[in-house]
Amino acid sequence: MPFQAPNKDLLPRFPVIINGTPATGSGVCMPHIYPATGQATGEIRLASVDEVDAAVQAARQAAPAWRALSGDKRRDLMFKLAALAEQDGARLAHLSTIENGSAAIGTGFLAYDAGQKFRYFGGWADKIQGRTIATWGSPAHDYVAYEPYGVIGAIIPWNGPLFAVTMVVAPALAAGNCVVVKAPELAPYTVMRLGELFIEAGFPPGVFNVITGGADIGEAMVAHPGIDKIQFVGSGPTAKKVLRTAAETLKPCGLELGGKSAVIVFADADLQNAAKRGLSGAISANGQGCVNGTRLLVERPIYAQYLQMLQAMAGHIKIGDPLDSSTMVGPVVSQSSLDRILGIVDRAVAQEGGRLLTGGQRLGGDAANGFFLPITIVADVGNNTNIAQHEVFGPVLTVTPFDTEDEAIAIANGTAYGLGGYIHTTNLRRAHTMAAALDSGMIHVNGSGEGMTPCCPFGGMKQSGYGRLGGEAGLHEFLRIKNVWMSLSKPGA
Repeated sequence: MPFQAPNKDLLPRFPVIINGTPATGSGVCMPHIYPATGQATGEIRLASVDEVDAAVQAARQAAPAWRALSGDKRRDLMFKLAALAEQDGARLAHLSTIENGSAAIGTGFLAYDAGQKFRYFGGWADKIQGRTIATWGSPAHDYVAYEPYGVIGAIIPWNGPLFAVTMVVAPALAAGNCVVVKAPELAPYTVMRLGELFIEAGFPPGVFNVITGGADIGEAMVAHPGIDKIQFVGSGPTAKKVLRTAAETLKPCGLELGGKSAVIVFADADLQNAAKRGLSGAISANGQGCVNGTRLLVERPIYAQYLQMLQAMAGHIKIGDPLDSSTMVGPVVSQSSLDRILGIVDRAVAQEGGRLLTGGQRLGGDAANGFFLPITIVADVGNNTNIAQHEVFGPVLTVTPFDTEDEAIAIANGTAYGLGGYIHTTNLRRAHTMAAALDSGMIHVNGSGEGMTPCCPFGGMKQSGYGRLGGEAGLHEFLRIKNVWMSLSKPGA
């Protein structure tokens, strides 16, 4: 059966929004490719470097008034935006599927999630308070004030644009900053649409600006002296380039990067739940999620049984048309991504001792023109192999046996990454011990992702980045600290 066609009438038209005015970019034209069919949805004229400067100038001009606007008024605007995003939910879900192939079964919650982030952080806008400091010696009043940076540059990835942009923008705005967002050229539509919703909500011009573009636009943002802080969400190699450029202006950066998260399954676990949760690393975002659990570490007594359960469950996962509400896994984002993933899997089996249980070959039939890979499970994977050490970023899981808690910890921590960790056990002592021992910024026990709510801090350790998005910690990522000391001594004393 042929795949459903994207509804092109829902596509936003303007890849650039500067100072509240939607526009076509003045940079190069490029087609947007729908990953499910390999066909273009249309052409997008990207932003130019000149438009980066225009967006930054608009944000700088808007910054003093936005900072001075009372917290309750910022809150009310954010609440209005939340309501508009939720009302636009069906369109945002459709755009999320079109832009990067995310299965429709998982995109319906994105508008709700966006609304919750704007409400949660909007609620902080009138609660940013300082504190007093005890003084020594002569009479004085010493206090700490929390102030916005001014202009935040946000660079957003293609694998979850709406989720990522709201995770950054909501706290930045609540803190009193203006924002320039680079929408990803591979998946621009939801960020473009969000820019239109900001206009509908009545935000002052210049508070939220969108520029759609590639690496040259991101580099121009990082180098621009008018941007006070960069929040980058993406890959480690690109983050290193960001930091090198930011060093020229000593610009602070927040980094939310990749992961190689371990799922540790003990013999006392609820194996049905652990297998289902283990598969979610290959299902969520079509396996293209930074915090997905993709390395399954299984205690040896249950290793064979767990593999059988995993393989059986994988056979019931529907892969195909992402616009079909019964599909659970859609395509990866591009032909180059598919080729790269297949190369990693082929190497793991041919050279690294892995045993292929499922998948490993491109889908044919109705899916032949898209960038589809079935859920691929590679067993008996050593932790020093390429597939265990580097992000695959596709619907691929590796499985490795272990014998002791200490061995599980050593394997789980034995990569350069530290974003997420997943523990399956019914032993409360073990759960707490393992959670404390894992070098990861977010741990789930007997779960697989429920903790990523707006009120929870999210971020990584090691090469998974630094800083936190979400919760009060996420708000403070976009606030600077100022200390004020005032003498209270009598004149002439």
